[in-house]
Amino acid sequence: MSEETLPDASQPGVQVLLDERELRQIYSNSYRIHATNDEVVIDLGFNMPNPNPQTGQQQLLLKITDRVVMSYMNAKRLSQSLMQLIKRYEQQFGELLPPGQRGQNRP
Repeated sequence: MSEETLPDASQPGVQVLLDERELRQIYSNSYRIHATNDEVVIDLGFNMPNPNPQTGQQQLLLKITDRVVMSYMNAKRLSQSLMQLIKRYEQQFGELLPPGQRGQNRP
């Protein structure tokens, strides 16, 4: 079990104990987000070419392996944390561009 103090304006100085004994690690190269009035639902998985296409048309298979359900407040905090992480990454390694924008001239 590891110990970590996380900043929380509502409870300053609260020590959070992390129990990672049942931690699972997954690989995800794709996600799907949907929501209800009360919760945000994030499905995680991976996409790959369909190994058994039923037609001659090329198909992608999106295999959902895990689902995360959280409140909107937790989703907002996750969003802010991810934005900070991406900002630091881009400062060190350069801007991340979506696949359709790679190699295009920027104004």
